[in-house]
Amino acid sequence: MTVSYTLKVAEARFGSFSGLLLRWRGSIYKLLYKEFLLFIALYALLSITYRLLLTQAQKQVYAQVARYCNRSADLIPLSFVLGFYVTLVVNRWWAQYTSIPLPDQLMCVISASVHGVDQRGRLLRRTLIRYANLASVLVLRSVSTRVLKRFPTMDHVVDAGFMSQEERKKFESLKSDFNKYWVPCVWFTNLAAQARRDGRIRDDIALCLLLEELNKYRAKCSMLFHYDWISIPLVYTQVVTIAVYSFFALSLVGRQFVEQKAGTAEAQKPLEPGQKPAPALGDLDMYVPLTTLLQFFFYAGWLKVAEQIINPFGEDDDDFETNQLIDRNLQVSLLSVDDMYQNLPPAEKDPYWDEDLAQPPYTVATAAETLRPSFLGSTFNLRMSDDPEQSLQVEPSPALARRPGVQTPLLSRFLGAGAPSPAISLRNFGRARGAPRTPHVLRFRDEEGVDPEAADRIEEEAAESEDEAPEP
Repeated sequence: MTVSYTLKVAEARFGSFSGLLLRWRGSIYKLLYKEFLLFIALYALLSITYRLLLTQAQKQVYAQVARYCNRSADLIPLSFVLGFYVTLVVNRWWAQYTSIPLPDQLMCVISASVHGVDQRGRLLRRTLIRYANLASVLVLRSVSTRVLKRFPTMDHVVDAGFMSQEERKKFESLKSDFNKYWVPCVWFTNLAAQARRDGRIRDDIALCLLLEELNKYRAKCSMLFHYDWISIPLVYTQVVTIAVYSFFALSLVGRQFVEQKAGTAEAQKPLEPGQKPAPALGDLDMYVPLTTLLQFFFYAGWLKVAEQIINPFGEDDDDFETNQLIDRNLQVSLLSVDDMYQNLPPAEKDPYWDEDLAQPPYTVATAAETLRPSFLGSTFNLRMSDDPEQSLQVEPSPALARRPGVQTPLLSRFLGAGAPSPAISLRNFGRARGAPRTPHVLRFRDEEGVDPEAADRIEEEAAESEDEAPEP
């Protein structure tokens, strides 16, 4: 069964994720403990062999091998290879879940398009949605071990009510070397066409909508089958697995404690008269390599995550609950096309019929949310300039160009206050290269109530700036 902990992390609080570390079912401890214990046992075996069984000459050779393995382990790009692989597997895992066919849209279209309260109309609706469920059962039998164990033979499918004996004979009479999960979809289309000829489907638009939804449903069945058929290339999985195993095989030897190399500068330093030789300084002798064990836990656990979700249709703790999906799909689809067909509650006036603004009530626990203002946009509280001239509506001239020699606002900050005005401003707005074409830069909309004095003042400044401008 899928492990769900969404409620536990609904609120971000102290120790929210820490509480999840104590769970066993679906945890990394359950996945990794065998490999972890094996790694500890091998590390302890090599450590005991080095400390108790080897001679001094053999220890020197072992120390050289350990240093070589430690240097070589750092050459493996484990983080890059493993991280990219796990990302690919996770994306594929979610895409497979979204490819599971659900009849929700299709059952709504059937209930709205196939009419008739008599036995014939009821039979058509139930048969159409049963064919859709049969197609999903057939494709899930091909990809999910749980579903195959539930329906190991076609007899079990017939006994479960997804297929009749006559339909089974028709199904088995079709000779094909390929998977025949698509056959119920073809039955669906033929039965829908017959319902259109009989007038149960009243127009071609409804029939077209019904077939479009069926094609979407069938496309998901096909995509699910192809995800099972086309796996992640085996060479990539092998490369990642070899990289992880090689890294920790080298770490088993390279992360062992070894004595300091003889002949170092500290060991050859001459001693003063009466001075006792200082103990050789080397790596800390830790009988339990904590950092190495943590590294194994992270990297090997990362690989175990990919191993678990690369095929989510198995029987692991976090694999998809395909059998429950089959039960749910059959139950809700038959309910929607049969019991709910034309079975509507009476239409009544809602409680806000005479109110201008509908405001549903809050409980005491959520009343504080009413004090928060509604979000109206990120620029709603932006402070605008108080200068009325900045709010004047103007019409730019068709020729909008930047005058030579005029500095930009960014350069004006570096050149000081005496720098020329920005290129896009009320003074040079709309000025083209060359001689000025008109004495007016802007035309104001007098009909909108623009201040005439402000307009005259801007035009005078524009005229002065044109007189002072150098000839091109």
